[in-house]
Amino acid sequence: MQQQQPQRKMVVSKKLMKVGPWGGAGGHPWDDGGHTGIRSITVSYDRCMESISVEYDRDGLAVPGERHGGAGPNHSTHQIILSFPDEYVTTVSGHYTPIAHGGSPVIRSLTFRTNQQRAYGPFGMEEGTPFTFPVDGGAVVGFWGRSGWQLDAVGLYVAPLRPETMYDRVQKLGLTAYRTVWQMIGSQQQQEPGKQLNSSNSIMIHKT
Repeated sequence: MQQQQPQRKMVVSKKLMKVGPWGGAGGHPWDDGGHTGIRSITVSYDRCMESISVEYDRDGLAVPGERHGGAGPNHSTHQIILSFPDEYVTTVSGHYTPIAHGGSPVIRSLTFRTNQQRAYGPFGMEEGTPFTFPVDGGAVVGFWGRSGWQLDAVGLYVAPLRPETMYDRVQKLGLTAYRTVWQMIGSQQQQEPGKQLNSSNSIMIHKT
């Protein structure tokens, strides 16, 4: 009987694709760019999606994104906390249509699905033109769009997944150690503001 090989961990490739947007032309453009993952998504909504803010991952470091949109007096807010890095967004879907007759379309609802067969949402009202974008063999790693008082339009950055290599693990360990050392140095400088960093605190990194 053959022994089953352990499943290799998947990581995001650096090859990004920008897709969308869905929605209207109101508001102002914004662009969070592509990252190495998504840690959490916070949405505010009522009759439409009023705002979205995303906490991203950049090589193991949490990167808080700006809030895009406004917030009405009767809005609800929900935060989706993903089990990062094992859980990632694979599908974004929703609806868009004007709130008032003759107005510009806005995002009316959003739903997020992940690789762990979890669905978050729908948030907002499922009215108007539906849209969906499933990422087969990849993950959503960023958002862009338009916003003003509401979330007028939303687009995605997606990236394919690939098996994690030894280089990825070494690089991640190296970045973690580098940040830890500099955090220690920073705390020492705060405790001893009169002393200057001497050669014993210097770091030499050898690349092989």
